[in-house]
Amino acid sequence: MILEYAIWFAFACFGAAIMMCLWRIITADGVGTRVLALDTMVINTIALMILYGLDQGTEIFFEAAMIIAMLGFVSTVAYARFMLRGNIIE
Repeated sequence: MILEYAIWFAFACFGAAIMMCLWRIITADGVGTRVLALDTMVINTIALMILYGLDQGTEIFFEAAMIIAMLGFVSTVAYARFMLRGNIIE
């Protein structure tokens, strides 16, 4: 019973964190701040997927979270490189 409340509290906290990141993406002044907020939003989404996998008792969400983590890292590095150099592939 207490574990169920803890999981729902964690869902609410990570959901609120995603909303705050979305607000920061909309209202940010610089592009770097938006990229950082988007990367944080990806991390919170991964946490929500893992929590949902724990709640449902299935392993497929853990594998999906790993794929999204890899894609989020690569896209953040690619966008940072684009901001610094103007191109991604040399």
